[in-house]
Amino acid sequence: MSDPVRLAKHVADLARCSRIEAEQYIKNGWVTVDGHVVEDPAHPVSTEVVALDPAAQLDAIEPATILLHKPVGYDAIKGRKAAAGLVQPGTRWPEDPSGVRLLDRHFHRLTPLVPLDTDASGLMVLTQDRRVWRRLTEDRDEIEQEYVVEVRGQIAPYGLYKLNHGLQFRGRALRPCKVSWQNEFRLRFAIKGVQGGQLRDMCAQVGLEVVAIRRIRIGKVALAKMPVGAWRYLPVGGSF
Repeated sequence: MSDPVRLAKHVADLARCSRIEAEQYIKNGWVTVDGHVVEDPAHPVSTEVVALDPAAQLDAIEPATILLHKPVGYDAIKGRKAAAGLVQPGTRWPEDPSGVRLLDRHFHRLTPLVPLDTDASGLMVLTQDRRVWRRLTEDRDEIEQEYVVEVRGQIAPYGLYKLNHGLQFRGRALRPCKVSWQNEFRLRFAIKGVQGGQLRDMCAQVGLEVVAIRRIRIGKVALAKMPVGAWRYLPVGGSF
């Protein structure tokens, strides 16, 4: 039996490339060991079958941004039941149109952004990309979010007008927003700078009880038809 060697050395010999290039191929997910992708250049190999994908490229892999359909009951940013735990290889949406190759490194150091109430469902963002982090942190209050809110009860006179203009939350006047009826049970909110508990409070102020809240859009990125609990990648170059 051969003495184990670092995978990077084996790939360098196999591909007749430098050790640095071999490490890049491995980190980019182009190398398999006995048919399984291995992304650690230090992984020891001896008699295993090591293969380099013929389509392998040395281009740097972009940091990942993941879009999750958060279920009700999960904490978006922090808490004991963190939604980030749902982001696993097996829960990727099979119809993900991004074209991004799934890599183990995409599941490390993901930062959740744009708060969403625990009792709400819908679009959530987790990222490794500092550009996305900066956009959704520094400009968050200027990025429009869209929600579908299921309600019951009888809306107060001029209630729809008040939802669009003139309500307060926690003692402060709210900015105007766009609220309309989607059907007789659901309101659609297009709103900026929304705070935790704000939508429920706004509805209560006009006599409505909230049954369910679902966020369907953040900026230019929509939830689309992705099912609850599934996730997909934001395409490389995509933005909010």
